[in-house]
Amino acid sequence: MKYIVTINDNNYEVEVERGKASIVGTNDVAKVVVQKVETTRVVTPAIAEQAVTTIVGEGDPLKAPMPGTILKIIVTEGDKVKKGDVLFILEAMKMENEITATNDGVVTQILVTKGMLVATNDVLARIQ
Repeated sequence: MKYIVTINDNNYEVEVERGKASIVGTNDVAKVVVQKVETTRVVTPAIAEQAVTTIVGEGDPLKAPMPGTILKIIVTEGDKVKKGDVLFILEAMKMENEITATNDGVVTQILVTKGMLVATNDVLARIQ
């Protein structure tokens, strides 16, 4: 699959092939105007065939402190949590890291799935 990626106002044509990505050219591509919408589709090259839909919800975001893979999701939407409760297990550099609630509240939304790759500051869940 080929994608047009814009970095620092430069357009790059990127070809993604089952977990591999390479720049195949830098074409003059017409600018595309993107409107802010409630739903965003994100495709990670490492899992190119897995599309993830992120919906903006209510509550404070719980963000990934580092890049890694979600090994376990301990809570479900609607669960009451207290500050410090373990919500996720994130594998990073072959170590399992506990991701804890940053505040008391109710989990209003879970934005990740087991096995999903996340980057630093990706929103994992929302707590209200």
